[in-house]
Amino acid sequence: MNTSVPLHVVTGAFGYSGRYITRRLLAAGYRVRTLTNSPPRPGLFAHPIEVRPMTFDDPHRLTESLRGADVLYNTYWVRFEEAGVTFDQAVQNTLRLFEAARAAGVRRIVHISITNPSENSPLPYFRGKALLERALRESGLSWAILRPALLFGGDDILINNIAWCLRHLPVMAVFGDGLYRLQPVHVDDLARLAVELGQRDGSTLLHALGPETFTYRGLLQQLGEILDCPRPLIRVSPDTGAWCARLLGWFLDDVLLTRDEILGLMQGLLAVDNEPPTGRTRLTDWARQNVATLGLHYHGELSRRRIARR
Repeated sequence: MNTSVPLHVVTGAFGYSGRYITRRLLAAGYRVRTLTNSPPRPGLFAHPIEVRPMTFDDPHRLTESLRGADVLYNTYWVRFEEAGVTFDQAVQNTLRLFEAARAAGVRRIVHISITNPSENSPLPYFRGKALLERALRESGLSWAILRPALLFGGDDILINNIAWCLRHLPVMAVFGDGLYRLQPVHVDDLARLAVELGQRDGSTLLHALGPETFTYRGLLQQLGEILDCPRPLIRVSPDTGAWCARLLGWFLDDVLLTRDEILGLMQGLLAVDNEPPTGRTRLTDWARQNVATLGLHYHGELSRRRIARR
């Protein structure tokens, strides 16, 4: 192993966004170490990476796992609370990770956040992200915060499962008027931006936004046309939408969509005013290129978590 090559650490390299960041780092010639509790996936990368456990409950071991790293890319978070995993716990775990990075002498942290975080938000996802942004800014470390909107590409969950619903359901629910906006960004665009930010020194806040902006209603209509399965759109309340999502999730043994996610959509939190797009891949172009496989199979969030816990 050539220790003269800078070492970059990625949390969750076998997961979704972490996998794309890792591929970008390896292609750029860096050594990569991951902190993860997921089982290794042979053949996932062109070059081998180091694997260390994610030991939030052992600060000393966590610090040693970060020792020697130049940059830490943090993708760790939870989409919803389940099986004892809470947003408060995710915040505390991430704070321990930041402190371990400082103690280990990591030069820079690139942190994946979300569009429109707020410490005053009633939604714990967005509130927790805002708390972590403030903690990182006050850490004394060199930092970059990357705020993506809705991710798509590869084996994403949300866009793929919208397509799955379009393929399999006779109608599609629209929460409220459906005119709230989204700016989906391709996961590899997010990875490109993350690696670019890792190479800088100054403190940076950057939005990861795709080149297309949709209303939710318009997104359903365009995906339906691309998949050749347009569906009638039925307007429902957030409570009715959450109930329908729970019912369908029960049949799928998964969490399809939470009430908080519905409220976040309706508040327009997955779009940002007066910010230029930083992503290059258009969702409509990508969907047409992948029409044969998009939404063909359902992608389960809970099944991924169960594999990670084994």
